[in-house]
Amino acid sequence: MIIYNVTVNIDKSVHDEWLQWMRQVHIPDVMRTGYFVTNKILKVLVEEETDGATYSIQYTCNSMNDFLEYESKHALKLREEHTEKFKNKFGAFRTLLEEV
Repeated sequence: MIIYNVTVNIDKSVHDEWLQWMRQVHIPDVMRTGYFVTNKILKVLVEEETDGATYSIQYTCNSMNDFLEYESKHALKLREEHTEKFKNKFGAFRTLLEEV
C-alpha cells in the first residue's frame, strides 16, 4: 500500500472554513478520482510556532502506478483549487510512504 501524505499548516483566521472545505469538498474530490481506497485527516498535536494548526491528510492507494496516474492526471488541478481558495493562508508539503 502507498500512502500519499499531505501536511498542511493552516492559518487560524481560516481554520474552520478550511477544515469544513477539506471534509466536504476537497477530500471527496480527491477520492472521486478513483485512485485512492481510504483517507484520513489527522491533527498534529505537537505545537508549532505558527499562527495556525497543522494537519496530516493521508490517502491510501493500492500501488505506485495508481499514485503516479493520479499525480499526472488530477493532482495539479486539485492543488490549484486549494491554493486559490486559501492563498497566503497555508503552508504544505507532501510525503509519499510505503507500508511495510
